[in-house]
Amino acid sequence: MSLKRFPWAWLVALLASFGIGLAYAWAFSPVEYVDAEPRVLRTDFKDDFRSAIAAAYASNADLERARARLALLGDPDPYQALTAQAQRMLASGEPVETVQEVALLASALQGMQPVAAEPSATETTFPTTTEQASQPVSTETVPAESPEPPTEIETTNTPVPLLTATSRPTRTPTPTLGAPYQLVGQDTVCDPELEEGLLQVVVTNVSRRQIPGAEIIITWNSGEEHIFTGLKPELGHGYADFLMTPDVTYSVRMADGGTPASELSAPECTSTDGEPYLGGIRLTFQQP
Repeated sequence: MSLKRFPWAWLVALLASFGIGLAYAWAFSPVEYVDAEPRVLRTDFKDDFRSAIAAAYASNADLERARARLALLGDPDPYQALTAQAQRMLASGEPVETVQEVALLASALQGMQPVAAEPSATETTFPTTTEQASQPVSTETVPAESPEPPTEIETTNTPVPLLTATSRPTRTPTPTLGAPYQLVGQDTVCDPELEEGLLQVVVTNVSRRQIPGAEIIITWNSGEEHIFTGLKPELGHGYADFLMTPDVTYSVRMADGGTPASELSAPECTSTDGEPYLGGIRLTFQQP
């Protein structure tokens, strides 16, 4: 077949049709995904989904529902996914409240919840034991308090309206903040195997059980950093750390209040071969 007899017109028409169809599909009628499963979402959308689940859990404390929702994302390890997301959120400077919600949900998946605080001594509560609940409710009627009735009412013998006494509704006590944390340990750490200038913080309750999700505030002359315990469970659920800069003085305190640790700076240590290096500090806060 000669080139003159080749069906060039058909080939040009075919290519033009293909180009027009492709342009229409991309520009005028692109594919829209509707009701897609969470597991096919982009990474940033998955992070938003986890944050929403964590916020819901912080509101209703329904761990089973949170587990079911996290399963929709198809993460091999939801705990590790939440922990990694919390670290990314801290690095990007997102609100500490949102980071704490994610960290608390991660801790809950591991069966480690922050210790619930005791109700305040001034909180008014009403017992609801079985014995008291079985007591009958009083239906005694008492006269309503009113000003001295006028003479007309007395002469007509109008009965005084009666009120029925009912039991006072039971109030559900709400949790309050626990006692402020106390600084119970401050040690210099000279270990060449650790990162230089490593500030380690461990937070425990009175039973020395480590508390995850506790917020720690580190301040220095030119800045402030918020860190949370429980983001490195391999080192302890109440563990958090921070790298100190040489020749900078830091102050460390718990966000819930208590005794701070101040005038902290990376100590100078010497290795076995006489070489100097920056050591670290280990702080222990305990809630009495």
